[in-house]
Amino acid sequence: MLRIWGRLSSINVQKVVWCARELHLDHERIDIGVQRGDLDTEAYVRLNPNRLIPVIEDFRGKDISGEPFVLWESNAIVRYLCARYGADSLWLEDVEARASADRWMDWQTTTFSPAMVAAFLQSVRTAPAERDEEAIVRSCARTEPLAALLDRALADRDFICDGRFTMADISLACAAHRWLGMPVQREPRPNLERWLAAMRARPAASGILSLPLA
Repeated sequence: MLRIWGRLSSINVQKVVWCARELHLDHERIDIGVQRGDLDTEAYVRLNPNRLIPVIEDFRGKDISGEPFVLWESNAIVRYLCARYGADSLWLEDVEARASADRWMDWQTTTFSPAMVAAFLQSVRTAPAERDEEAIVRSCARTEPLAALLDRALADRDFICDGRFTMADISLACAAHRWLGMPVQREPRPNLERWLAAMRARPAASGILSLPLA
């Protein structure tokens, strides 16, 4: 059994839950987040000293002490689950194909998502009267070329790499869901929008990529 710690409105928790569903893993999710102070408890800090979500406890993957295997960092978790349980599905055995998937996952977490974070915080989590409109404009200006890059990469293909659904699609789709769901002005990205619609239609993404931003 897999235990996933974190609120489902978190993009990083969404990746892990979606991955677990794609792999048909028996799992439970503990709904916690920073707003309630859940992440500062002694028990949680033992799981993740960074006080962030998500964290997994994999009761099928025992470490040398016999305790459940604990892992934090969303993309690392997705890679672990795919490597351990997705040999015939999400995990890529071909080294070059896997490197391509890794590249897109790292791009999502180090480039695409950081560019849009100010726009997200200001347009979604900040009251209208208190919003920094200039911060939104600057953030959108940083994100638009990245969205254009992803749109070009998805031209004439159904998935981001290797001609099939992989762990990279999970990571990118959660970020794209956030970007395309923000109440901000954006350029149309037909390839990105088509691909995200197909990702949303996957049964394992039900209730994840349909969530309103929060």
